[in-house]
Amino acid sequence: MTTNAISKTLCLSALLLGASDAAALDWRNITNGFQIPTEGYSDQAYVVITPDRNWLCVLTTGRGREGDFGQHVASTISTDQGRTWSPLNPIEPANGPEASWVTPLITPSGRVYAFYDYNGDRVSELRGKKIRADMLGWYAFRYSDDHGRTWSERHRLPVRLTACDRTNDWQGAVQIFWGIDKPKVDNGVVMFGFTKLGRYMLDYGEGWFFRSDNLLTESNVEKIRWEMLPEGEFGLRSPEFGSIQEEHNVVPLGGGRWYCIYRTTNGFPCHSYSEDGGRSWSKPEPARYTPGGRVIKTSRACPRLFKCANGRFLLWFHNHGGKTFEGRNPAWLAGGTLREGRIHWSQPELLLYDDNVPTRMSYPDLIEQDGRYWITETQKQLCRVHPLDRALLEGLWTQSEVRKTSRAGLVLDAGERRLRHGDLKFPRLPSLAARAGFTLEFQVKFNELVAGQVLLDARNGAGKGLLVQTTGHPAVELVMSDGFQTNQWRCDSGLITTNRMHHLGIVVDGGPRIITFLVDGIVCDGGSERQYSWGRFSPALSDVNGVAKAKLAPSLRGELRRMRIYNRALRHAELIANRNADL
Repeated sequence: MTTNAISKTLCLSALLLGASDAAALDWRNITNGFQIPTEGYSDQAYVVITPDRNWLCVLTTGRGREGDFGQHVASTISTDQGRTWSPLNPIEPANGPEASWVTPLITPSGRVYAFYDYNGDRVSELRGKKIRADMLGWYAFRYSDDHGRTWSERHRLPVRLTACDRTNDWQGAVQIFWGIDKPKVDNGVVMFGFTKLGRYMLDYGEGWFFRSDNLLTESNVEKIRWEMLPEGEFGLRSPEFGSIQEEHNVVPLGGGRWYCIYRTTNGFPCHSYSEDGGRSWSKPEPARYTPGGRVIKTSRACPRLFKCANGRFLLWFHNHGGKTFEGRNPAWLAGGTLREGRIHWSQPELLLYDDNVPTRMSYPDLIEQDGRYWITETQKQLCRVHPLDRALLEGLWTQSEVRKTSRAGLVLDAGERRLRHGDLKFPRLPSLAARAGFTLEFQVKFNELVAGQVLLDARNGAGKGLLVQTTGHPAVELVMSDGFQTNQWRCDSGLITTNRMHHLGIVVDGGPRIITFLVDGIVCDGGSERQYSWGRFSPALSDVNGVAKAKLAPSLRGELRRMRIYNRALRHAELIANRNADL
């Protein structure tokens, strides 16, 4: 089912059912995903597809909290594309040393490798105090030749001692590291990133990469060739971005070129390119949507890269410039295409959300099979897998190409002639209480940027309804009232200018209860003024229909050329396609 079909079904069902029923139809609501078994705590549920077409998932789990003794790595198998799973099969036992942060790789022979942290030296104290030990010790691996049903003896990766280790709390006798990067393959070469720490705990992170040119073909693990890159004593980091530079992960760009992204506490991730197979890297800089373009915002959360079978890329992030572990709900997705050796990222779409705002979903994995896509995520207690709407992904990859006005859900399309009358019969919009949504779209030019210029006023005498007007920032805001309470949100300051025809889109999405603004095809992100520019509205807000006839541009000092209204929340790609078509 396409996004349009899903949206129309949700809108219709929301009118017939209660809000909880409507939420159950929204695939983006994480509670609608299929649960992956855990022991309580859970993290990094990563999947490979075995030759028998089953899904083999490896994950970190335990009966306590993150980092408690008993944390270990395990596997589980699904024969029905994630709907149900086998009982957990320990890769390392829960009563052994801590084992954590497992990532899988499947080879052409069907052998599956599982790489993970292993506290092989059983370190449990530092300066006489008990400590977490899930990032200490050995980089271990086991393999399975029967699709994950049994696992080999344990082996170790040759983690080279570097300057970062020699100055840590143990002066290199113990290494501090972890990895979140699922190994990638490029022309027979395997590479994956991990993060070393220079001080316990979570300080002075830097990126390193294991590379092997024969892992895919060599069955004798003693003969596997490993390189730890970059060459020299220092990993991938830049001092100007602070101590926290971690969770490095990569995708291949072809021809021995690689792209890396990682998290910081600056409100944005950093990225870097390698032109020589990971041996050296460009100086890290804030990750941007396009070279020289806007900085991508995300909090201290894993920005996760994926390369799809079609050669395009996806980036999971949180579209939020916070500097802490918070702000991981909702999750957003951008699509990437390679142009002249650099990845250009699309405008983002909201991917997954939870009604419980403090939920911290992260550490996803992408699964492709038979032309379909799924994504996993965890909130540290539950792991789930979610079927994705392929239309959303295709919309990300083709944003700059599609020039077509969306007709699904279009209930009003008024051009200059109809707008000259100054009022217009206003369509009835679905109730937000039923988890439905709507979209407002304008082509407008301002001759002056003074506050209080009304583009649309569909309120009744009691103030119930919708109002779109300018503010003093300068910006454009939406005011919504159901007669009992009022919610409002505005676009970023400084995007609206005079003497220019602007395309303005306002998406009111009743699923996650979020408002987003697009100005001239760009999704507002808060800029330097705000941490983010998507706004939540109250779950108690209900029917925002006001009058049957709305006022149009009664105080506008400029020109309103077109207005469209949809009785559903459009994807951002659809609004961008509308703008492209109008241009």
